[in-house]
Amino acid sequence: NKRREIIIKDQIADVYGGEFASGKSEVSINRALNLRNKRKVPIILVDFDLVNPFYTLRPIKSKLESLGLKVITWERNTFMGLGEASSIVRPDMRWALSQNGDIIIDVGYGTHGAKIFKLLEGIDKNNLKIYGVINICKPLTSTPHQIVDYVKEFGRIDGIINNSHWGDKTDLTIINDGIKVVSEASKILGIPVIATTVEKKLAERIGPFDFMGNPIWPLTLYMKDAYW
Repeated sequence: NKRREIIIKDQIADVYGGEFASGKSEVSINRALNLRNKRKVPIILVDFDLVNPFYTLRPIKSKLESLGLKVITWERNTFMGLGEASSIVRPDMRWALSQNGDIIIDVGYGTHGAKIFKLLEGIDKNNLKIYGVINICKPLTSTPHQIVDYVKEFGRIDGIINNSHWGDKTDLTIINDGIKVVSEASKILGIPVIATTVEKKLAERIGPFDFMGNPIWPLTLYMKDAYW
């Protein structure tokens, strides 16, 4: 099918991973919605969290789909179980990369989350872009050398996203500290900083770029409604 070949050739396929509470799900959602506003192909957001199913996209699936995304995840009314015992891989999750459109994959936290790459089928995995979402307010990624060790343990990473925050206490000092620390880790690793992600109101005070020249990606916060 000629149309299918055109879409697949131009396909964006991003994977977002990071430590617990790094904000990877928030970044994934905002990235998907940003693409939805710019691209004329379906945007598929895949919830591939097999580590801790408590923090997933399931509770906000309907809301996200009302905004124009296709969300692949278990639905709350068809899923029962506790903790990791309730994590089952659906075929449409494993084969998400074979679908027409742009694919954004939100994986489980920590280095365990990276193991899902072995389960993905559909296209050449070398075409994937894998991004590490870093929050320096978390103990495992609070210094440049901790970030370096974490990224190396995680495996392949094509870019780093600075998403340093401390919930409602986030201010410009925390954001700027994150920019400094993540940028230093980036230089050691030789892996680029793709963006600094900031809640929309604070992003307006910074401008289109942070003081290191990295693009600012404004975030609308959706995951506050996703904890059940």
